[in-house]
Amino acid sequence: MQIDYKQAAEIIRSCDNVHILTHQSPDGDTLGSGFALYFALRAMNKRAAVICPDGIIQRYRFICQGYEEEETFEPECVIAVDIADPGLMGEVQQKYENIVDLCIDHHISNTMYAKKTLVNPNASAACEVMYHLFSELGTKIDDNIARCLYTGIATDTGCFKYSNTTPSAHIIAAEMIGYNIDFATINREMFDIKSKERLYLEQHIVDHMETYHNEKCAVLCITEDLCTRLGVDMEELDGVAGLPLQIQGMEVAVTMKEKKPGVYKISMRSAGKINVSRICQQLGGGGHVNAAGCLVTGGLDDAKAQ
Repeated sequence: MQIDYKQAAEIIRSCDNVHILTHQSPDGDTLGSGFALYFALRAMNKRAAVICPDGIIQRYRFICQGYEEEETFEPECVIAVDIADPGLMGEVQQKYENIVDLCIDHHISNTMYAKKTLVNPNASAACEVMYHLFSELGTKIDDNIARCLYTGIATDTGCFKYSNTTPSAHIIAAEMIGYNIDFATINREMFDIKSKERLYLEQHIVDHMETYHNEKCAVLCITEDLCTRLGVDMEELDGVAGLPLQIQGMEVAVTMKEKKPGVYKISMRSAGKINVSRICQQLGGGGHVNAAGCLVTGGLDDAKAQ
């Protein structure tokens, strides 16, 4: 059931013990949304815990500064953030998929699996939705919340260069910069810093990517063995999916990352009007028109054929 900001705010006010779910392979938006909500709930003297199925990689650790991990407790309310489909919950899916009370999201592909869903597909990021929800709640923004919201909006808009960037995204980001957050360092860490090994991987990708449809579509395959040989940690693969779109004339990039033997995480990106979310939905995933993903099982050749 889809609800509005006022109804979502009423749900949050009524809950005192909350589990906040972020999606697997977490990005800046799901973590920014999750921890912004955590800090808002703590300011309301509520008990909260952020559940991140894959853990938090080092480059995102700054988001959760000030987070105090609670001892295990049973939630009376489960809130999913930036999760369009329960399949994105990873290893906690079986535990939580049927008990999500509220989903806060911005994906047009949201499957409405939660009991109540606040989704705004016109928002650039889940953090943009969260900001407007905080306005409804009367939440006082502080430095911790500002850091989280800015990171989520900046990362999901590609530092404000993707087509999903809204006027509201710029306005909110400008407001967040007014707080004591090191936005320049956040942007450098999110978009510029790479290890030597990551650069070696990018060189390998350019040398070995396959192209289709008169070189308008590129397919990249990143296996565990390749990462081991190049000394690249799987945590360093953020942003790889959009790399081929830097090539003039390229319209779609498909990146296959081996999560474990026989399981590939597919990330699709498009630079124009091709709706990659519709493609990923046919494979059990989803996302945005220009950025989507899914999981495919099978050997490398079979997964590629799918």
